[in-house]
Amino acid sequence: MYAALWRALPGPWPLKLVITLVLVAAVFLLLMEVVFPWVTTLMPYNDVAV
Repeated sequence: MYAALWRALPGPWPLKLVITLVLVAAVFLLLMEVVFPWVTTLMPYNDVAV
């Protein structure tokens, strides 16, 4: 799967590496800023009573 994605990217390998790093950073940022905070509100461990 990763080989097919690597072949689909344009340019020589240094450009492919830069594009891949940018995509990984974008996915990481999306997860940290949008997905994980949304999932946290759905988790049951937020309603703790001592």
